[in-house]
Amino acid sequence: MTLAQRTSYYEADARARIAGLLDAGSFREFLGPAQRAISPHLAQLDQPAAFDDGIVVGEGRLHGKHVLVAAQQGEFMGGGVGEVHGAKLTGLLRRAADTHPDGVLLLLDTGGVRLHEANAGLIAISEIMRATLGARAAGVPVVALIGSGNGAFGGMGIVARCCSTVIMSEEGRLSLSGPEVIETVRGVEEFDSRDRALVWRVTGGKHRYLIDQAQVLVPDAISAFAEAASDALQPDTASADPDAALAALQARHAALKARVQAWGDCNDGLQIWARQGIADPERLALLETDAFLAATAQRSLP
Repeated sequence: MTLAQRTSYYEADARARIAGLLDAGSFREFLGPAQRAISPHLAQLDQPAAFDDGIVVGEGRLHGKHVLVAAQQGEFMGGGVGEVHGAKLTGLLRRAADTHPDGVLLLLDTGGVRLHEANAGLIAISEIMRATLGARAAGVPVVALIGSGNGAFGGMGIVARCCSTVIMSEEGRLSLSGPEVIETVRGVEEFDSRDRALVWRVTGGKHRYLIDQAQVLVPDAISAFAEAASDALQPDTASADPDAALAALQARHAALKARVQAWGDCNDGLQIWARQGIADPERLALLETDAFLAATAQRSLP
């Protein structure tokens, strides 16, 4: 068994994830330690800085395919996006649109915008979204991998849903507002952020897969993410064709409208799973990934 097969994606850091995902020795970092791409704002706020500003970007090969890759370091400021962090990611995506690699891998581990650089971070998110769609319009698939401690929240949750494919593990989480934010704004009666089972039934990988916001669910292993990402590296021909892209967008809007009508009164993933025709939905949280996929294979989506 290889190291990547034994290694938990959830427990690895950004550089370990890249090393485990890509073909051995193929990764070349852009703006590495020697360049020191440091935020100009953090020192003014008496905050610690990092030489890579919490994101590693570069290129390499995944099963022989040429990919650009960005991995957020969730342990640095929660993977928050600031000016430099965002510029590195935007630049990588623009490079993809210009050079047409086989794909872009976004290893997301973030709570969203870095509050210390709020305005710069918000602008960066908009630039990342535009660059993501620009890469896809050039026919380059952009794949989001979410299986980290921070998941993908805030503006980066929106970026994830702009990608061609979202791959998640059960441990990953994806949403716009985090549980604590919802509780603060709407009250604990609306969402109890301390109820960890509820949090995962609403934002976790299993639920996002069941409602088609993640297209692939994998076990928590770097090798599983690598295999799924390689399979997802198909030319994004639909996004490159304006008519096909518009038709796909309209179909997606119609599906979302139908799901709001079908599930709009639900406040827990369990209720949605039951309405999908899944027998005994309470047991799903306890199932390993393969058993979970088998148990939900016949679910119905509006």
